[in-house]
Amino acid sequence: MKRPTSTLRNILLFSASFLLFYGISQAGAVADETLMHNCLLRILLQAEDSMTAGEMKAACEEELRNPTQEAEDVTDAVLETPLDERLAKEEEAAFGNLWTITPHKRNYLLLANYNFSSMNNGPFIESSEADIDLNNTEAKFQISFKFMLLENLSRKYTNGDLYFAFTQMSMWQVYNSDISSPFRDTNFEPEIFFSFDNDWDIFGFKNRLNYFGIVHQSNGRSGELSRSWNRLFATFIFNRNNFALALKAWWRIPEDKDDDDNPDIHQYLGYGELRLAYKWGNQTFDLMWRNNLDFDENRGAVELGWTFPLPGTDRIKGYVQYFNGYGQCLLDYKASSSTIGAGFLLTDWY
Repeated sequence: MKRPTSTLRNILLFSASFLLFYGISQAGAVADETLMHNCLLRILLQAEDSMTAGEMKAACEEELRNPTQEAEDVTDAVLETPLDERLAKEEEAAFGNLWTITPHKRNYLLLANYNFSSMNNGPFIESSEADIDLNNTEAKFQISFKFMLLENLSRKYTNGDLYFAFTQMSMWQVYNSDISSPFRDTNFEPEIFFSFDNDWDIFGFKNRLNYFGIVHQSNGRSGELSRSWNRLFATFIFNRNNFALALKAWWRIPEDKDDDDNPDIHQYLGYGELRLAYKWGNQTFDLMWRNNLDFDENRGAVELGWTFPLPGTDRIKGYVQYFNGYGQCLLDYKASSSTIGAGFLLTDWY
C-alpha cells in the first residue's frame, strides 16, 4: 500500500501549522495591547495634571470592556454593531503599523469532524492504483490572517487599503494509524485585495465594506492529486444591528487546457457564495450557501456554524460546524459529503 505522505513529514507540517495557528491566536491579544497603549496615550494628552496613572489605566480598562461607548479620539458616534466594533479594533491596532497581523477568516480547530457519507478514495486510487482506507473521523483546522500593504490609496477620499491575506485549511487523518495519520488534503489560499469602506443604506442594511481582489487556491499536490484555480473576486459586506451578510462573486481566470488540473471545478463550486451571521449575546450563528445555479445539474454546499463561550476563557470559544455538499476541500470538489465537527474557535467573524 502506497502511503500518501510520511509520518515525519506530517509531524513537521503539523508543527509548523500549530505554531502559525498559535501565532494568529495571539494576534487578538496584541491588538488589545495596542488598543490599551493608544488609549493611555490619548488620555495622557487630554487629562488634567491631577489625574493619576491608576485613574488613566482604569478609564482605559473601562473603555475596552465597553467597546460600544463613545470614543472621543475617533468619532462622536456610538459603534452600533459587532461588525463595526471589530473593524474599529483592527483599524486602531494597525494604526501607524501597516504590517500588523489581524484575523481574516475564522481560525479554528475541529478536534473531530465526522463524515456521514463514504470518504472520497477516488483521487488516491487514480494516483497510486491502490485502495486507501480512509477514516470517517478526522481533524479539520483553518488558519487565516491578513495585513495591510498600503493605506488610503484614494486621494479624493480617505479610503482604499491594499491587503495581503493567507488562509490554510487542512483535513487531517489524525486517528488513522493504518496509513500513518496523513494530512488528507491541505488547501492554501493567498490573496491580494483592495478594501473600501462604505456607508450606503440598502433596504435597511448598511453596505459597510467592499473587497475587490485576486485569489489563488491550491492543495500543493502533483499529478492526479493536484487541484488549483485562480479567481478575480468581489465581496460586498452588509450589516444591520447584530446581523451581517457577505455576498461574494468570483470569475475564474482561464488556464491552458493542458495545465488545468480541474477544468470543471466551476460546475461544482459555482460562481460565488453567500454568508450570513447573527450574534445573539455571546453566541454566533452563521450560514454559508454556495450553488452553481444550474437547474439541470444543480450542485452546491451549505455550511452551518455555532460558536459559544467556554468557561474560564474569554478568547477561545467552542465551535460546532456542519457541512453538506461539494467542495469542503479541493480534493473533494466533485465529491459530495455530509460532515459534523466540534472543537475550538480562536477568532470569529466578529
